[in-house]
Amino acid sequence: MLVIELAALLHDIGDYKYLRDPSEENIVENFLEEEGLEEHKKMGISSIIKRMGFKDELAGLATGENSLEFGIVQDADRLDAIGAIGIARCFAFGGSRNIVLHNPAILPRSDLSKDQYMKKEDQTVVNHFHEKLLKLKDFMKTEAGRKRAEKRHRFMEEFLKEFYQEWHGTGELEC
Repeated sequence: MLVIELAALLHDIGDYKYLRDPSEENIVENFLEEEGLEEHKKMGISSIIKRMGFKDELAGLATGENSLEFGIVQDADRLDAIGAIGIARCFAFGGSRNIVLHNPAILPRSDLSKDQYMKKEDQTVVNHFHEKLLKLKDFMKTEAGRKRAEKRHRFMEEFLKEFYQEWHGTGELEC
């Protein structure tokens, strides 16, 4: 349980998306070392964190990991990325990075490799739903994760349907 809890709490700390200073790349490993955690627990936590990202799944790096601990942490992370809170997080992150909300002329990229996924220029916040978020339910590792993902996935589909109707001025007005 300790491995799951610490991996879940620490998995974004050293993530490239959030690092302001590249020297902080090993911040999690340094923290675990300072806490005096047993070596096998440190290795378990680091193993989960290093292979749980979506970009690593695209590259085939996460497929060899099949421990229950890995599945639980990865599913929890992915569930945070979808549904109502996931939608809010997506728009907040895009806004913080000055990413264009939507541009119909910029189409979502399909069949992304890890390298293509990492290149974010000329992309939009709404495209992120098609390139990643709507794919996450199919990558869930646990039965509980798959069950929760189904509901959140449907919510995102409904949200996007409404978004496109409003964007194109075809949604119904209520007074």
